[in-house]
Amino acid sequence: MKIYVSNLDFDVRDEDLMGFFTPYGSVASAVVINDRETGKSRGFGFVEMQDDKAGQEAIDKLNDSAVNGRQMKVTVARPKPEGSFGKNSFKSDNSFNRRKW
Repeated sequence: MKIYVSNLDFDVRDEDLMGFFTPYGSVASAVVINDRETGKSRGFGFVEMQDDKAGQEAIDKLNDSAVNGRQMKVTVARPKPEGSFGKNSFKSDNSFNRRKW
């Protein structure tokens, strides 16, 4: 089960995130997402748990829990919308460059 964790304190690292979830079951991975340019945390991350039941229990127990003064939001991760990465929303298939003169 893939879990989305938001509103993380900016000092939370991958190991910390894994530590929040390990009491509930086996954690396959835990990643805090960092900004590409600055390398600083963006305040959210993903956790992958091997057992769906343990993952749901972790979501139930950790959602709205406070870490370093911030309330984490913990939900099931949703798939990224198709076409949301790498496409320029201002371009269309009828762009100027496709016209033949």
